[in-house]
Amino acid sequence: MSRRYFGTDGIRGLTNTAPMTAAIAMKVGQAAGKRFLRGAHKHRVVIGKDTRLSGYMMESALTAGFTSVGMDVIQVGPMPTPAVAMLTRSLRADLGVMISASHNPYHDNGIKLFGPDGYKLSDSDEAEIEAMIEGDMTLAEPQAIGRARRIDDAQGRYIHFAKATFPDHLRLDGLKIVIDCAHGAAYKVAPEALWELGAEVVPIGVAPNGFNINDGIGSTHPKALQLAVLESGADIGIALDGDADRLIVVDERGQIVDGDQIMGLITLRAAEAGTLKGGGLVATVMSNLGLERLLHANGLGLHRAGVGDRYVLEAMKAGGYNVGGEQSGHLILADHSTTGDGLVASLQVLAALVATAKPASELLRLFEPVPQLLKSVRYTGAPLDTDKVKAVIADGEARLNGHGRLLIRKSGTEPVIRVMAEGDDRLLVKAVVDEICAAVVAV
Repeated sequence: MSRRYFGTDGIRGLTNTAPMTAAIAMKVGQAAGKRFLRGAHKHRVVIGKDTRLSGYMMESALTAGFTSVGMDVIQVGPMPTPAVAMLTRSLRADLGVMISASHNPYHDNGIKLFGPDGYKLSDSDEAEIEAMIEGDMTLAEPQAIGRARRIDDAQGRYIHFAKATFPDHLRLDGLKIVIDCAHGAAYKVAPEALWELGAEVVPIGVAPNGFNINDGIGSTHPKALQLAVLESGADIGIALDGDADRLIVVDERGQIVDGDQIMGLITLRAAEAGTLKGGGLVATVMSNLGLERLLHANGLGLHRAGVGDRYVLEAMKAGGYNVGGEQSGHLILADHSTTGDGLVASLQVLAALVATAKPASELLRLFEPVPQLLKSVRYTGAPLDTDKVKAVIADGEARLNGHGRLLIRKSGTEPVIRVMAEGDDRLLVKAVVDEICAAVVAV
């Protein structure tokens, strides 16, 4: 079933263009509020945001929508997405909302919804909310209109939660850590948490102005972190994205470590400690074949899910796994969080760094990645349905001929087609990807 508003990760788009307008945001608040007005208790919703200029507008519109149907609103200001999920449960709220477009530029924004259990809403819940947005809305009686209030200690609550996931017997004393917060939602909480655990913290990307979120910085632009690590002589660098639900690591040599290597480390350590559930981990179709080989060599499995952390989480629940994630740096550690949490995941890496006394370059190089190339192509129309593009794809699959993988998918958050090939022959992988991308562009 096609959906008008929700994509793979909530609602997202260009600000002041449908569906990311104040008018639609208010309707989303009304519809989601009505959907979760269940039981006789006083109902409440937690609303957090990142640092985009449009966050103020969207927050006000959503607040108007929720209060108009009788739901109280708790505003927590700029906070990571996983913090909103955690606070939704901690405050016994009926709903949580994160206003963010994650790693996108400032001019985009988005709305992510969490249920009372702190998990992102199911497809069926989102479908019901969409139907309600399009229908007539019954508003609360004047005496039943909700109230809105802001809580001032939300950041401290999340810092305490994140630190509690770090082993009690360890400290970060003696480690110099560069933390890149992408001028985003974690610009206060992430450096503070690391400092409280004893690290020497070198913060970058901690001066948001409403326009600079993810602008040449953060997990999708790691060059700034690489330079900062080398210039400061740091032991490790950590880059978060705009809403801090993903991370990328840079070792002391300035080399990038992606989510696959991080997942490998966390999974192997959990298996060694006897805390791993499910006999392996859940990753996506994008994860490198080298990760799969590493796990198999250690008697562990890799279950591949569709792209998107919600699909990873669904597979984790179905199979009883407690570790999952994406190559892009979304890591879900189910023993701690209900969604991806860049800070919590980074603390598990730092705990391993302290416990083993190994340099990051050794600790985080667990396997040699199989040559893999991913390119994104903007499109209009339906190029994947054309005979010409289908023929090029079929030819690429035939040339890989069982010695590699080819994956082509539409993004759920922006109008691009992602083309990925993987195989032991690097030149062949590049040729296949380039030819498919050229065919899409030519349509």
